[in-house]
Amino acid sequence: MRKFVAVKRLFRDIVLLLTALISCDSAVLAAESKPVTDGSLSYAWRFLPPLGDRMPATIDTLMLNYANVAIPSMAFGNASAITGNYGTEGIGMIYFNRPDPTQFMFDYPLLPYLPDISSQIFYNTRVPMTLLGYETGGASETAQDRLHATFSGNINKRAQVGAFMDFLYSRGYYDKQSMKDFVWGASGSYMGDRYEMQAAFSQYNSLNKENGGIVDDLYILDPEEVQGGSGKINSRSIPVNLTGAHTRVRGLQLMLNNRYKLGFCRVIEPEPDDSVERTVFVPVSAFAHTLSFRNGYHMFRDDVAADADFWKNTYLTPGTTRDESSYWTLDNTVGIQLLEGFNKWARFGLSAFVHHQVAKYTQTPDTIQAPDPSLTPFPFESRFNHSEVENRLSVGARLDKRIGAIIRYNAEAEIGLIGRAAGELRLQGDLSTKFKVRSDSMEVKAYGFFTNQRPSFFMRNYLSNHFVWRNDFGMTRRLRIGGSVDFPLCGTTISAGVENVQNQVYFNADAMPVQHSGNIQVFSATLDQRLGFGIWHWDNQITYQTASGGDVLRLPVLSIYSNMYLLFRIATLKVQFGVDCDYMTRYNALAYQPATMAFYNQSEGIMVGNYPLCNAYINMKLGKVRFFVMCSHVNQGLFGGENYFSTAHNPLNPRRFQLGLTIDFAN
Repeated sequence: MRKFVAVKRLFRDIVLLLTALISCDSAVLAAESKPVTDGSLSYAWRFLPPLGDRMPATIDTLMLNYANVAIPSMAFGNASAITGNYGTEGIGMIYFNRPDPTQFMFDYPLLPYLPDISSQIFYNTRVPMTLLGYETGGASETAQDRLHATFSGNINKRAQVGAFMDFLYSRGYYDKQSMKDFVWGASGSYMGDRYEMQAAFSQYNSLNKENGGIVDDLYILDPEEVQGGSGKINSRSIPVNLTGAHTRVRGLQLMLNNRYKLGFCRVIEPEPDDSVERTVFVPVSAFAHTLSFRNGYHMFRDDVAADADFWKNTYLTPGTTRDESSYWTLDNTVGIQLLEGFNKWARFGLSAFVHHQVAKYTQTPDTIQAPDPSLTPFPFESRFNHSEVENRLSVGARLDKRIGAIIRYNAEAEIGLIGRAAGELRLQGDLSTKFKVRSDSMEVKAYGFFTNQRPSFFMRNYLSNHFVWRNDFGMTRRLRIGGSVDFPLCGTTISAGVENVQNQVYFNADAMPVQHSGNIQVFSATLDQRLGFGIWHWDNQITYQTASGGDVLRLPVLSIYSNMYLLFRIATLKVQFGVDCDYMTRYNALAYQPATMAFYNQSEGIMVGNYPLCNAYINMKLGKVRFFVMCSHVNQGLFGGENYFSTAHNPLNPRRFQLGLTIDFAN
């Protein structure tokens, strides 16, 4: 701890020195180096599975709403359910914004803090680029610190290397809630006329203390009642359910994509004032191979005997718990592509691929030898395997059109043939078009998907000290269709969609996975409205959603995110000064089970919502330096009441003062 505090102080001193230097000489710095966000000099993209197509991305140098990166609930988007502390578990409560279930259920509640190949950004910046950022907040015993850096540099105009790191340490405002998370990775690419390569590696290690929530919600709702007249309470003195429990989730991902393109050379006629002919390579088709490997490890440990009352069942070792689960997967995808745009008749691209995956799952050994009166009886006749291997083979095809101003589309299908993939099906597609509407333009998008997929291994088979299940789940079928209409000049975007889910898997009141055999319909509609007059701006996002199926899927009916701010300049200093608010209507709360890292439908009748979470902030940018000052949860004790829970027995952080700084170096 002393070592970390010393490093923290040293970094703060360095940051203050750099800020002073840049503030005093911002004009010189701007004159000496061109901005890396200049589109003529740099660009970024994301890897598009399975064959390595590229999707344009942005370089994160924006000042607008920069302070949101330090708010725990905003990591999961507007309207979320979290356990409270920054970097710990959560789930988005806007259903259509939730990511799909993962193969390793323990990483799902941490996804916003973990790296993923699909979100890996590759850069081509011509000149080396380094983005260095630091955010902090709270007093020493409740400190929230995050240090992150991104680097990219070109070997030449075709080859690029990059690296990133992200270290997060947060002690939390409540007892036994601290966490630390370290993520790092590297990437490289080569973009030649015929040969292309993209490679990425990342590793993560997250360690969280688990307190199981506070023992009595009245410490937040009515502290005078539990303290005998005193209305003030230190959040860290509130008793919690678990005092010796913690979880660790770690893993790594590796991706290597190679593409070789076939085509012809085309001579471009010289311009009238130029006598030199140019020859360019025009790709017609491509052969691609993508190799990816990933693994994951989950550990839950509790060595405090006094925590035993928290658990309903104990199957393996009374008084101490050490659950371990892990997996690894190796994927190979081979495909062939007919590329779009090599002549005027090639108005679309066509791809076909074969995908094979081998996966191994390992969990806590089954060590129950004989019935023991002190243990809850083992619920199954047959024993659990310590490890199991699954193979999957599928084929797929894609038809897409990504070039053109009038209409673009993408359609993809994948069918499982052998192994655990047999009978699985994935269909998805989207369509977009733009056209003029009087003085404004309008963009219309439509999308849809159908999936028929088997629940993940650990949803079907799991053995631990306090939870055991073996489920013969049927495949979950999902059909969703939706679309959006965007009016840029009016600042208005309207989106809506409907989904039908059959055989939905969820966690019941006992925190056990069960399957709803019927159908659930979910309807969602969102209005994004951006208003502005001069320096005054008011951005709003309003989402209405409803779900059938009784109590299977718990969602707030209405969620509102509102952000009112002034946007102006003081000489060369850009300033955004405002207040934002995140609000959900009242709904039956989810609860969190730390042993399985699952959010489940509690049966205590606890309601959350109908509480505004407001933050006052100032975001600023001077040259290549971005920084913010924020008072988060500024309305605590002022208005909105005291029910600032987002999950059962897990209150949000109290009011706190936070700072952040990012420097964009262009070397």
